[in-house]
Amino acid sequence: MEVILLERIEKLGQMGDVVKVKPGFARNYLLPQRKALRATKDNLAVFETQRGQLEAQNLERKQEAESVAEKLDDLQVVMIRQAGDTGQLYGSVTARDLAEAVSEAGFTIERSQVVMDKATKMLGLHPIKVRLHPEVTVTVVANVARSETEAESQAKAGRVVTVQEQLEAEEAALEATLAEIEGEEEAAEQEAAAEDAPSEEEAEEKA
Repeated sequence: MEVILLERIEKLGQMGDVVKVKPGFARNYLLPQRKALRATKDNLAVFETQRGQLEAQNLERKQEAESVAEKLDDLQVVMIRQAGDTGQLYGSVTARDLAEAVSEAGFTIERSQVVMDKATKMLGLHPIKVRLHPEVTVTVVANVARSETEAESQAKAGRVVTVQEQLEAEEAALEATLAEIEGEEEAAEQEAAAEDAPSEEEAEEKA
C-alpha cells in the first residue's frame, strides 16, 4: 500500500514522501495514528493545500520537544525490582514501566514513545531511548536495583554492584561511623579532663 507521510517516520521517510508499506502496518499504525494518508489523487491534493500548516505545526511540536529534551536527556530513574544473586530479575522492566517512572519524575510521556526492542531482565544501568518527536530523541537511564541503597551504589559506580561489594561497602560505612563515634567520645573525654584539671593559679596556691 502507498501512503503519504504526514510526519517524519524513522526508516521510512520525511513529511510529504509517498512510500510503500505493508497494508497491516498502514491500517494498524500509520493511518489510525494520523501519521499518514492513503496515497490517492484526492489525498495528494489535500496534502499539498495543507502542507504549510502541517509543517508549521510540526516545527512547533519539535521546538517544544527540544525544550523538554534539554531537561530530560540523561535523566536517571530508579526502578526497584526483586532479583537473584546473578542479577536476573524475577520479572522484567517494560516500556510501560519506564514511561510511568519518567512521568513520576515530572515528564509525561507515553509508552509508545519508549524505544525498547525487548524488556529489561537484569539489574544494572540501562540506557533507553525516548522519542519525544519524530526528529527529537533522548536517552533515559533506568537504574534497576533491589533497593534504594543498591541503586545509589550503582549510580556512583556506573555499573552493577555485586552482593559482595554491597556488603563490603556497608561494612566500611559502619566502621567509618563507629570510628567517628569513638573519635567524638575521645574528644569529649579530653575536653572533660581539661575542664576538671586545676588552673595554673590553683596549682600555684596548692604549691
